[in-house]
Amino acid sequence: MPRASPLPWSPWGRSGVKGLVTAGVFVTTLWNLRCFLNPSKASGEDFKHMEPLVVLVWEWPSKQVPNISGDVCHELYGIIGCQLTTEQRLLHQANVVVFPHTRLQPGQDRLPKERPPGQNWVWVSLESPSNSKALGEWNQTFNWVMTYRQDSDIFIPYGKLVANQSATVNIPAKTNLVSWVISNYHRTQKRAEVYKNLSRYLHVNVYGKANNKPLCNDCLLQTTSKSKFYLAFENSIHRDYITEKLWRNSLLAGTVPVVLGPPRANYEQFIPADSFIHVDDFTSLEELATFLKTMNFSRYQQFFAWQRRFSVKLYTDWRERICSICTAYPRLPHGRLYPDLQSWFNS
Repeated sequence: MPRASPLPWSPWGRSGVKGLVTAGVFVTTLWNLRCFLNPSKASGEDFKHMEPLVVLVWEWPSKQVPNISGDVCHELYGIIGCQLTTEQRLLHQANVVVFPHTRLQPGQDRLPKERPPGQNWVWVSLESPSNSKALGEWNQTFNWVMTYRQDSDIFIPYGKLVANQSATVNIPAKTNLVSWVISNYHRTQKRAEVYKNLSRYLHVNVYGKANNKPLCNDCLLQTTSKSKFYLAFENSIHRDYITEKLWRNSLLAGTVPVVLGPPRANYEQFIPADSFIHVDDFTSLEELATFLKTMNFSRYQQFFAWQRRFSVKLYTDWRERICSICTAYPRLPHGRLYPDLQSWFNS
């Protein structure tokens, strides 16, 4: 029988070939391990071609719809892979559909007739439960909630303090003691009762439509900053319901907020304990009035110590709020529905 042909000559010899094969297996193993441990780098090219998350806002929350063309989430807020649209014809392409509660009031006929498989619907509201009607219509409808409540799937506060090591304190010049800006005044509200009784003991400079003294947008902060104290009174009392009355009208303006809202402990989850005065800190409104009127400047300065560590960030652009859905998306539960939206919101 013919003898088998010898293996082709190799400069490494037989043992060299075996070693080369072993080395190749080792390199391949390392590469696969790299891909497993760090997939974002190993498959960077794949991620570049991933489709962006499409967020359809069924109806824009504010009356005026801003420009959301292009990659606004990336351009304005550094959030990549997030496409916003208000084109309802793109329903079947959307990963998420956003429904502001203010646009749902007329009834369920405002919702899409069908929900594409795997699509998640978000209920959005910045109003308190006292000002949110007909919640019972939306049971088993929404996958996620997006509100000012900290326990929301997507948390959208009116403002927050951000770290700022400026080590400077800026207290604007003061010309009066207390101010208040109020547009919707109703005698049945607790804030109306508190104001009425407090004004028996000190003078409050009242601005806004309710007192026929409306302020333009550029005038508001200039006006409230001239007061030592600002009545940051919420229109209703609910957990986490802390609005621009605190963040913009008071803290950003450089005045000390006198707050009426959820308990002090709730406020302290958002701002330092020594940065505000709570109505509930006093046994009577007369005691509160005396405290405000007799405060010396040294004590007053202490309320601004937070400025050495923080600055105020306001959330005023709905585009920023909607873009935040894409940031939260990977950690949100999919396929779950809120069985009783009203019970959750009133809890």
